[in-house]
Amino acid sequence: MRHAEFSTSSIAATLPTESTRPTAAIGGGSGFGQTFARVQGEVADFIQNGGGASAPDLTPEGSLWRARSAASVLAAPEVDGNSDDKSTSEDQQAFLESIAPWAKEAADKLGVAPELVQAHAALESGWGQRPIMRTGAGDGASSHNLFGIKAGGKWDGAVAESATTEYVGGAALKTKERFRAYPDAASAFRDYARMLLDNPRYKGAIGAGNDAHAFAQGLAKGGYATDPAYASKLARLAGKLQGING
Repeated sequence: MRHAEFSTSSIAATLPTESTRPTAAIGGGSGFGQTFARVQGEVADFIQNGGGASAPDLTPEGSLWRARSAASVLAAPEVDGNSDDKSTSEDQQAFLESIAPWAKEAADKLGVAPELVQAHAALESGWGQRPIMRTGAGDGASSHNLFGIKAGGKWDGAVAESATTEYVGGAALKTKERFRAYPDAASAFRDYARMLLDNPRYKGAIGAGNDAHAFAQGLAKGGYATDPAYASKLARLAGKLQGING
């Protein structure tokens, strides 16, 4: 789920398992392994480009895998129990209050409701309970990275290495990635807003106002995360927070 700057290096080295193989045959005989590897790389390439105009056309096999990934969104489980539940726990409410000033600052820059930014931080960090720790630095301190933004080649700041899950063809693959690390939460929110504004892939999320669905779809289509159910989860959680404050 933690994504933002997608890297396929770890995924490409992962061998297919029974759970990652499609149920319908793709190719046949001894050519299956080569076909699978090509389709896996193709779909990962498509995800990296966010499915936008710059994304390459998918082959029939790749289109099949993408369709299966999209279909899994319809069967996605609720993010936080019953979607009609308008309440949050005391810990969750405390988390929302702790990030409220920075969420509003970022939301104003992005042209969206503060609840949408709060929901995004809650989804990526598990309501602040699963922070990315600076284990790579040896100190075990929090990276304050509440949005799962990866440390790409252009990032020259501090980093934190953490295990994460990426999805290729609808299959969840465990990998380890380098993430950005910040001195405090305020810096994390400001970098988050700057990253979304500077990257044209996420233009669909900018200026979404109170439209949680448009915001979530804009991020997902831009390739923020590889989880095929990401937009559904984020929109549902953002709608819940809007219902609480509404």
